[in-house]
Amino acid sequence: MSKNLIDRYITTFSIIRGFLISLLASSFIYLDYFNLSNRLLESIIAILFLYLLLKSNDNKVWFSSGVFIGLLWFWWIAISFKYYGFPWAIPIGIFFISLVYGIIFLTISFLSNKFLKLYQQLIFKSIFILTASYIHPFGFDWFRFELIFVNSYFGVEKWQMAIILLSISLYIYKSKLIFLFLTLLAFQPVIEDNKNNIDVSHIELTNTNIKIEDKWNRDSLDFQIYLVQNMINKAIDKKKEIIIFPESVLPLYLNQNYILMDIFKEKSKNIAIVIGALRLQDDIPRNSTYIFNKGEIQTIANKVILVPFGESNPLPDWLGKWVNKIFYDGAIDYKASSEISRYKINSVEYTNAICYEACSEELYKNNPKNMIVISNNGWFVSSIEPNLQKLILKFFNRKYGTTIYHSVNMSNSFIIK
Repeated sequence: MSKNLIDRYITTFSIIRGFLISLLASSFIYLDYFNLSNRLLESIIAILFLYLLLKSNDNKVWFSSGVFIGLLWFWWIAISFKYYGFPWAIPIGIFFISLVYGIIFLTISFLSNKFLKLYQQLIFKSIFILTASYIHPFGFDWFRFELIFVNSYFGVEKWQMAIILLSISLYIYKSKLIFLFLTLLAFQPVIEDNKNNIDVSHIELTNTNIKIEDKWNRDSLDFQIYLVQNMINKAIDKKKEIIIFPESVLPLYLNQNYILMDIFKEKSKNIAIVIGALRLQDDIPRNSTYIFNKGEIQTIANKVILVPFGESNPLPDWLGKWVNKIFYDGAIDYKASSEISRYKINSVEYTNAICYEACSEELYKNNPKNMIVISNNGWFVSSIEPNLQKLILKFFNRKYGTTIYHSVNMSNSFIIK
């Protein structure tokens, strides 16, 4: 057999091995997507994934693992290009996303192989797995290894991940099965306590199905306004105390529409209204949540963490302006708020979160007890994005104990408690 043929065989084997590793790393998303989640199965798969990744010292395996993980986790990001008039850019976007994660994994493998001793390599790779959640390509922070344990029997804290990595590393280093039993120290099943269930009968969590093509079409604006008012009236008839609408359910600068503002103020005498809309402040657009309560506009909560490229360009100014001109018709970036918004309705405090930012750890740093999240997932229909988003919210719920009320457009609304 020629050397070239052997090299091709080894390369093909490395790619296949990397792909299989990525399948294990991504299975929790797709099991959730197909409603096949199983705690025992996902616990085993997660351990197997970490074992195979740590055990490999082949740069090609790590590169292909990163490429396919980037692909299987985040291919949906590029779907939104079609709404900006660039459907041809979807495969380019998917390729670029996959390449970024491939390069990250390749870099870690390359640096790891600089160490001569196996235990040093295992320590280095384990540190990467523990700290990967702090690596945010272009400000995007949805990648964290702990997510593989969200629907498992293991905990999602860093110290629990560290125990699992230590257990697997010792097993690889010493080749003794007994070390795998250390993973039991990270055992933390989710306990359903019906006695402490939160009463949510007073909350109307709305769900809309307005396509992006219709949402920003002026001809459909009257229907969207009618839909919102009709939902409010029905919630009042049902004696609800709070009604929550999705992100930008009203695609207009609500603070400049005084007629609608007065209508919502009047209706809020009977029900507190939490509704997503735009806000124009000092000629700068903001993505906001409006809270109407007791006949007044109680507060306007602006988004704190903006979506990279979608709302704010993470590139240098000169390059960002060029990208905005080419892809977004010269539109200026949204403005982020400098402070996280919190407000009280009927003596209960809620932290405000708008879509993307609800999946960022910054909003949970003060251990909020309750969070109202509003989202518009129409940009990514049909894809795994709503499932990944929900899994991330479940991750933060398990980690911080935050009860999350999530109102969504174009995917299911839900409460995590």
